[in-house]
Amino acid sequence: MRVKKQKQNRKTVRFYKACFAFREPYKVLCDGTFIHHMLESRLGTVNEALSGLLGGHVKVFVTRCVIEELKKLGESFSGTVLATRRLTTARCNHESLKSATECLEAMVGADNPEHFFVATQDGGLRKKFRQVPGVPVVFVQKNYLLLEPPSEYQHQIARMTEAERMRMMEREFKLLEALEAKKAATQADVTSAPEISGDEMPKKIESRDGSKSGNMLAVKDRPRFKRKKAKGSVIF
Repeated sequence: MRVKKQKQNRKTVRFYKACFAFREPYKVLCDGTFIHHMLESRLGTVNEALSGLLGGHVKVFVTRCVIEELKKLGESFSGTVLATRRLTTARCNHESLKSATECLEAMVGADNPEHFFVATQDGGLRKKFRQVPGVPVVFVQKNYLLLEPPSEYQHQIARMTEAERMRMMEREFKLLEALEAKKAATQADVTSAPEISGDEMPKKIESRDGSKSGNMLAVKDRPRFKRKKAKGSVIF
């Protein structure tokens, strides 16, 4: 049974890698309910357990809102608070504290741009994330971790994304063909341009005095003046 679940988990990870560009180290965003159940179930350290589940390196995150919410739950959650403080705190940029649910929803957004795996025991939150493109969900079931298989909605989005990629590739191919045709036409015009023969070279221009000049833009010679000898000058 455990081997079957491991195969299913690997298949799910491959799906999100292929369809939504997830890459190692996988980023896992946790809420307090998940961390608390991890400790209660004695599944080992959070990083090691999640790394084994996803089959690769992981970076585990919580938010300030999650930690502050756990603090309000009293002494029975003090161990959970201590465990969350050992994890990386993702910046949620909330000026006023939000509930953990609201905070995680804001971090994931409309299309999970940071490629988070979301780890939570909140059934309502898991149901909501099944309808957000590219959000894999992790939770504790009995005494082991489980990665939810992609929902039908996730498969629909993946098919749409693949179709968009194909349309984009087709548009790019047509654009490339048009550019190549334009380039070939330009080269053909240059090759077929008529060459200037010797008979068509500019002829020499005959000046007013009958002489021929080889330069069409020749500048007229400056007028020359005879130097007059000064009267009374003595020539030796």
